[in-house]
Amino acid sequence: MTRKRKLRPEEAELWGQVARSATPLDKARGMDSTRPAPQKPDPAKNKAPPERPPEISPFQIGQRAKSPAPGHTLAPSISASLARDPVAMDKKAFTRLKRGKLVPEARIDLHGMTLDRAHPALVGFIQRASAREMRLVLVITGKGKSRPDEGPIPQRRGVLRHQVPQWLRMTPLGPLVLQISEAHIRHGGGGAYYVYLRRRR
Repeated sequence: MTRKRKLRPEEAELWGQVARSATPLDKARGMDSTRPAPQKPDPAKNKAPPERPPEISPFQIGQRAKSPAPGHTLAPSISASLARDPVAMDKKAFTRLKRGKLVPEARIDLHGMTLDRAHPALVGFIQRASAREMRLVLVITGKGKSRPDEGPIPQRRGVLRHQVPQWLRMTPLGPLVLQISEAHIRHGGGGAYYVYLRRRR
């Protein structure tokens, strides 16, 4: 601990001159030193009150939800989507196609394949059929296995059945395909698709 040194007389006189010539800050600003300093606004007071989370209805562990969670509903089925597609082929031929009266010239069975195996197999099949100037081919996907759906996000039955029409509409197959339709029951029904190919130019 250091001791405070006493000022020598000449230092004390010099300090007195400086103190007498100095103006207190409060007087320089025109403020009354007896008043308390103004308080800064509290940002916490201006904040809006936090929103209350939505109330959760009572439930028991293991109880299934009454309806799917918002944002997790299933998209319309592929059958409904294909039914809304405009008829691009000859309408009389399309009517015969829907009745199962047209016989496919070739078929591929993707049933049981994984997506990684099924996609290249489908692409090669459609490209070869188009190169041979075939018009109608059959793509068998199967309907998919039914399994319990116990999760919060609904699961679509039959992954291939729902993926194949998407592949047929995308490149490289989209330019080769004129019409996609669910097969007649004699050719597999909901587990297969008729694929009507464009004429080669």
